[in-house]
Amino acid sequence: MDNEFILRQFEEIEEKVVRLIDVCKSHEPTNAELRKTIEKLEQELQGRVEAEESYLEERDLVRSKVDGLLVRLNNVIES
Repeated sequence: MDNEFILRQFEEIEEKVVRLIDVCKSHEPTNAELRKTIEKLEQELQGRVEAEESYLEERDLVRSKVDGLLVRLNNVIES
């Protein structure tokens, strides 16, 4: 009786493991799609980060040139 009970429990465990494996396999396509989406979004984010860095550099350059022109203008006014 004990052996039968133990064998039945092992069979139940095996069935549950098989079902779990099936569930995991059924999620593989969704996971692959999500990984592609994540990769695409990371690339998009990297592009935006680079664009922002470029914008900040350009803004700083423009600000520097404007400041230089203001200094020259003040020098002309003071002269």
